[in-house]
Amino acid sequence: MQQTAPRKAVVIYTDGACSGNPGPGGWGCVLKYGEHRKELNGFMPDTTNNRMELFAAISALGALKEPCEVTLFSDSTYLVNAFEQQWLDAWQKKGWKRQDGTPVPNQDLWFILLAQTRKHHVHFVHVAGHSTNEENNRCDELARAAIDEWRTLNSPHDEEGNLITP
Repeated sequence: MQQTAPRKAVVIYTDGACSGNPGPGGWGCVLKYGEHRKELNGFMPDTTNNRMELFAAISALGALKEPCEVTLFSDSTYLVNAFEQQWLDAWQKKGWKRQDGTPVPNQDLWFILLAQTRKHHVHFVHVAGHSTNEENNRCDELARAAIDEWRTLNSPHDEEGNLITP
């Protein structure tokens, strides 16, 4: 009988941010495995906070190179409750409709996230946002830095490439 190696235990922290809702958004994540640490972030020009929360989780799980045991911490009750309170199961049974019969928002991202979670064993844990959790605060910094980067890239520049400030 062939034994399979145990999955690596990875801890992930994620956060999303939006300047305006909708507006330019950013996401950030911290992945930890043993002594290894990886930070990722990015931006989208016209999005919502919930989309950035989902995209942070998608990006973090997508960065894993093999199936892992994952504990994913997020300050988004939207993200955590969808898994831990079986909202996703209910939405799927109802044809991706909420209790009031309206379509579930962000289905495109939920489909991608569900595919990512099938590759790994993922446990979602809610943490208080913008408080004493150092890694969650770091993810917020990464997300906001991504929004700042988007603003810089999309602000007017002169012919030499210098930012024009009003």
